[in-house]
Amino acid sequence: MNWVFPDGWDCEARLVDGRWVERRPRRPDVERQLRTETRLLPWLAPYVPLAVPVPHILAGDPLIVRHALVPGEPLAEPDAFQGRVLGLFLRALHSADTEEAVRRGVPPAREVLLERAALADDFRARVLPLLPPDRRAPASDLLKAVSRLPAEALVHGDLGPEHLLAQDGALTGVIDFGDAHIGDPAIDLAWALNGTSPAFAEACITAYAAPPALRERSRIWHRLGPWYEVTHGLDIGDQDTVRSGLDGVRDRLSDIRGP
Repeated sequence: MNWVFPDGWDCEARLVDGRWVERRPRRPDVERQLRTETRLLPWLAPYVPLAVPVPHILAGDPLIVRHALVPGEPLAEPDAFQGRVLGLFLRALHSADTEEAVRRGVPPAREVLLERAALADDFRARVLPLLPPDRRAPASDLLKAVSRLPAEALVHGDLGPEHLLAQDGALTGVIDFGDAHIGDPAIDLAWALNGTSPAFAEACITAYAAPPALRERSRIWHRLGPWYEVTHGLDIGDQDTVRSGLDGVRDRLSDIRGP
């Protein structure tokens, strides 16, 4: 059985013989991410309590990366038990040796902070003017807050229900580590603590044993999420995506006071 997974932003992925996932970069800059995964994930897999892909390079030109299919479907109905398991997974991930992760190709803190500053400038230039005037001050404050966040742990970088797999009510794996970097651990808690049920969020944060400051930083990252959708829509010329992203930006700014 061979079939193509729904389109991703960075890679084309297909299932081969019902057991292998093959990924090909959609753009040259994504090759670095895929090659990093082939060095990072085989090292990381034994240290985390959920399955992760363990990819290898199948072909180099053009690049094709293959790994065994991680069982499960995207998480649809998060519950407290799954929240606890995710909290334990993230606690292990964020405790990984950052120096070893960098040696395996993960972007280091200095590079991440420079890219974060450039991203904030891009958001400021392209997204901020699209917001209603009364939302621009809190939106600008959000971008300033992002610039002050730390970069201190190995993080997944794009953790949401589409990258969490479940089977028979249990979490089975975490996929898509293309955005892994040395960053703020709160980024991986953004959806878990702010986009789920109170039971899931509380179970996750309790298992993680996170201090209050980490939870507050997770709210900052959660508010920033839709900004990526806006710029993606602008990049591909899709006004529906731009509008959807702007709706999300406004919704998540609703608990921040304007001037």
